[in-house]
Amino acid sequence: MSDSTVNTPTRPAPTQKPSPKTPTETLPPWNVILHNDDVNDMGFVVESLCRFARLTLPAATRCTMEAHRKGISLVIATHREHAELIAEQLVSLRLTVTIEPAN
Repeated sequence: MSDSTVNTPTRPAPTQKPSPKTPTETLPPWNVILHNDDVNDMGFVVESLCRFARLTLPAATRCTMEAHRKGISLVIATHREHAELIAEQLVSLRLTVTIEPAN
């Protein structure tokens, strides 16, 4: 038998990964704050936090209970646009939510 050359596709050379972002390139964080209210059922608040803030059930429960006991609770710290979106979604469900710059 004779040697036959098999045409195999060649892989492109690996590209260099971009360097990690420097602090000046990251967006400043904003806090989404849940306020206690006497209107909404706690189960509804927990479910809403899971759905819109993408919290786990234990995290949403902790956040809800903290707001109930202390008056406010930090839901999430994220960039401003995402914080505004989450706040708008929760406010549309008649939850009391504000955003503020994280320090």
